[in-house]
Amino acid sequence: MKIISFNVNGIRAIEKKGALLDLVEKEAPDLLFLQEIKAKSEQLSDALLMPAGYEAHYHSAEKPGYSGTGLWVRKNALQEPKVLRGMPEWNDHEGRILGVESENMIIFGNYFPNGGKSDAAWREKLVFYDHFHRYIGALRQAKKKVLFTGDLNVAHNPIDLARPKENETHVGFRPEERAWMDRLVEDQWVDVFRERNPDAVSYTWWQMQSRARERNVGWRIDYFIVDRKLFSRVKDMKHLTEHPGSDHCPIVLDIEI
Repeated sequence: MKIISFNVNGIRAIEKKGALLDLVEKEAPDLLFLQEIKAKSEQLSDALLMPAGYEAHYHSAEKPGYSGTGLWVRKNALQEPKVLRGMPEWNDHEGRILGVESENMIIFGNYFPNGGKSDAAWREKLVFYDHFHRYIGALRQAKKKVLFTGDLNVAHNPIDLARPKENETHVGFRPEERAWMDRLVEDQWVDVFRERNPDAVSYTWWQMQSRARERNVGWRIDYFIVDRKLFSRVKDMKHLTEHPGSDHCPIVLDIEI
């Protein structure tokens, strides 16, 4: 199974650029997870609502033009897929949690909070992180096979961003959120890219205003995370760093499930 995650930074904008359908045509994913769609379903074209060969699902934010996630499932790729939105005991009014369940496998493609707008947003980010960690732990306890992907909005270690010293106090690289990643790893959740490429320098997000992508001054904040028990099934993972259309690049996982 090929799974792609892509923070599109506006699904209508990337559609106009041709960079979304071009990705699907080139890579033919079984599952395509989208973050930051910034739109409601009624604002989308038929090509986005009914993409050829796929069933499209969206989880939009209540606030117009903000956040939101999407999922395209290739027809017949999964046995009786069930779409999951949000998580228990959490008001997901920003459309951040979107997943699919098939048999005993659950795959999420999430847009984690940035947390940089205010102190309250920062605190809520940390609560969100811990709540999601408990949620996937409960699913594991229920004998579900779990993996998740998306824009986690955190660079785990200095190797994961171009300028770690300058960003030590910057949201996205603060000790508290990096410690959450540590806890995930300790709890036997595997960062697939880093486990397979311990010394690789590769980024998934670049600030557009400073033309950072041309200079490759970026951050790795988009991940595939799998339960340790599933890691042996991973066949390949890559960053499509040359793919245009967004300030993020698509990331791709090939896994046997």
